[in-house]
Order: sequence, then structure tokens, then C-alpha cells
Amino acid sequence: MSLRINDTVPDFTAETDKGSISFHDWIGDSWAILFSHPKDFTPVCTTEFGAVAQLADEWAKRNTKVMGVSVDGVADHKKWKTDIASVAGASPDFPIIADDGLKVSKAFDMLPADAYLPDGRTPADSATVRSVFIISPDKKLQLTMTYPMTVGRNFAEVLRALDGLQRTWQQPLATPANWIAGQDVIVALALDDAAAEQKHGKLDKKLPYLRYAKNPG
Repeated sequence: MSLRINDTVPDFTAETDKGSISFHDWIGDSWAILFSHPKDFTPVCTTEFGAVAQLADEWAKRNTKVMGVSVDGVADHKKWKTDIASVAGASPDFPIIADDGLKVSKAFDMLPADAYLPDGRTPADSATVRSVFIISPDKKLQLTMTYPMTVGRNFAEVLRALDGLQRTWQQPLATPANWIAGQDVIVALALDDAAAEQKHGKLDKKLPYLRYAKNPG
């Protein structure tokens, strides 16, 4: 069964390069980003882990924990982090799950349930393990992105999407195309004009169904 937006994400225990974790307990009352990779010591993934490391202060500002997933083991993760730090100029202090048994990859629907990765596996064997999951404090999936092996992920976009999710979470609001933090937001049609203006102040009504609010509270 596919994991869909607003589903409660699977809970699991797993070994990481920083010890054993229980996923829901690890999230706690924070937001969380789980991002997966098909194999350690691969070029695109090395740049991506570096990009995440460089954004450590930004994740912290947003009360967001990040965790990587790779189908290799703990020993490889620890060695790989040295390479990542040398390229990125930042230490990847977040944990990386050692998903060599594929439990997490299958639970998050990145591999078929009957998938088997051969000995001497290559990145092509686990090419589908290339996803980003953003999870809210109530342990529900809020956003997922999946990329091919040839296209490096844009973590500035992941950060922008996180800002949008946090701005609109559990509120009758949405963000327009290309929105960045601080810009006007869209008021959902769940509120009529009177209720929307009572809550958010005067609206900028572009269309009857497209209404912007400035700095809504």
C-alpha cells in the first residue's frame, strides 16, 4: 500500500551511525525530514548530504530534525561522512540509518515488498531509494519528493517547502506558486470573505476564489 500525504508514517527501530533509534520517539515534538539514498560513496548523494549539512542552522531554526537513509551499513556511513565533510566544508552531524536489511526502504514504499538486493549491489539495484519525506510533529506525512539518480536534489526547495508547510499547517491557508517565507498567503475557501477578513484583515481578492492575506496571524 502506498504511503500517502496525511498518513501516519511507519514507526520502526533501526541502527544508525549514531546508535539505535526508534523513529517516532526520535521525531518527538519536532518536524522531521527523512531523505534516502541508494548507496554510500556515490557522487550525487555525496553532494546532497553535504548540502543538508550546510543547512544545519536552518533546520534548527525550524525545529526540524533530519535523518538520512542508505542501504549500506554503519561502518560505511562513518567512513563516507569523512568524504562528505571534506567536500561540503560542513560536518554531517545528522544520523544515517543503516538500511541494509531494506526494512525502512520497504516500509516507506521505496522498494517492492519482495525486493532483494544482490551481494555486490550497485546503485542501480536500489535506484528507487531517492526520496525526501517531510513529517509533521503529529507523525503524519506532509510532503514527499522522489528524484532519479541523475538529478541532484535542490535542498533550497526542500527548505522552501518546509517553510510553506509550517506556515499553513493546521490553518485554512495555502501558499501560491514560487512562494517564499514572508510573502502573502492564500486564504482557503473554507472561510467566506467575512470570516477570512475577521481573522486575517483586509483581503487582496484577485478572483472570487483567489484571495491573498498579508502577514496573517
